Amino acid sequence: MTQARPLIGVGRIWHKRLRPMQHSFQYRSYFWLLPMRSLRAEPSSLVRRNRWGLMAFHDRDHGDGREDALAWLDELLLGAGVTDATGEVWLHSCPRVLGYVFNPVSFWYAHRADGSLAAVLVEVNNTFGQRHAYLLNGPELGWGQEMQASKVFHVSPFCAVEGRYRFRFSFSGDGPQARGRTLVRIDHDDATGPLLQTSVGGQLQPLTRSHKLRAFFSAPLMSFGVIARIHWQALRLVLKRLPFYRQPPAPERFLT
Repeated sequence: MTQARPLIGVGRIWHKRLRPMQHSFQYRSYFWLLPMRSLRAEPSSLVRRNRWGLMAFHDRDHGDGREDALAWLDELLLGAGVTDATGEVWLHSCPRVLGYVFNPVSFWYAHRADGSLAAVLVEVNNTFGQRHAYLLNGPELGWGQEMQASKVFHVSPFCAVEGRYRFRFSFSGDGPQARGRTLVRIDHDDATGPLLQTSVGGQLQPLTRSHKLRAFFSAPLMSFGVIARIHWQALRLVLKRLPFYRQPPAPERFLT
């Protein structure tokens, strides 16, 4: 397997609520795409792994909190019957910035040895300290194809735990190694129809020192801003008198 290099993306997060009243926002953001198998074979000095840095990656921010998140993913995929994801694994997530991170959602793109997409794991964190994952795989999986999963995990107190998610993952080429642009769409439908529309994406470029510093200084408090904006938008919804749903018990199984 050819060694892949880390990428950094700069773009926007967009969110829109359709009912019972419209509410939308968008923010400039950045993220990185890390080739986890390549980084295991050949660590990059630009990815400060499991140590402090202006921008860093900590394995324990993902999965079950162990010091090797890729080992956790491989075990999870094998346990779910995905036995052919032996190629590169790309992780789309926000880095720790100044030692702090809150990732509302991360995406693991697991490939076969021939470079085709074997599975996508959508890893979701809520502000109550809980984590859940949705595994997307099967013959209908592919770039630009819609995949669905039942919603079972509490994320927002303004949405009931019901309905389904519709996922679509797009790159300007054939997967992360094509670089270019990436876009992830996540729409939430309830029994009435479309309720929320969300997207995250941006322009991908090699993770170099200059690109890294440019992204950092464009938003030096990005990680703190993520959690602050979540609470600010929640306050706006409270003021709009949106119905409030109490937090239900977490799902018995970590994986859907």
